[in-house]
Amino acid sequence: MTTQHRLVYGHATNHDTLAFVDVGTATGEAAEIRSLAAARTWGEARRVPMTHLENPAGPECYDEDDHPDDEPFAIAELGAVVEMRWPTMVAARALDVLPKDLQERYGKVVLTVHDGEYLEVPVDSEAALIAELRERGYEATRDDELINLLDGVGLGSVAA
Repeated sequence: MTTQHRLVYGHATNHDTLAFVDVGTATGEAAEIRSLAAARTWGEARRVPMTHLENPAGPECYDEDDHPDDEPFAIAELGAVVEMRWPTMVAARALDVLPKDLQERYGKVVLTVHDGEYLEVPVDSEAALIAELRERGYEATRDDELINLLDGVGLGSVAA
């Protein structure tokens, strides 16, 4: 059987739900988040190359008048991170990557005030949902650390 979809999933602690993302973009996004978190100055942060995500410290958001290149940078103090707008809510991605009938069977759409909708999938439904995905040719690998990094958890504690 050929695998048609490759997913990574895990327990997203911010919303206490299983979250699902496409493997193809997840690792690239995680690398970009780590690179931005490792920046020591605003100049370094502005220059972090991003192809999967928008750079919330980039020149379109902040310029040298806001923060000189040599000013120390801390991702935990970045407005978009503090306001939990970056990276975007990982739990919402299940709405794009899971089959609609499985979304309806295993989850419920929840509307948040600031971030829009996400699919709440109870952690205790993991075994049955993953079994059904695999029956349909999906490859699904659990990685809680990756899921939570993609959700912005722990950005303030990333070592430089």
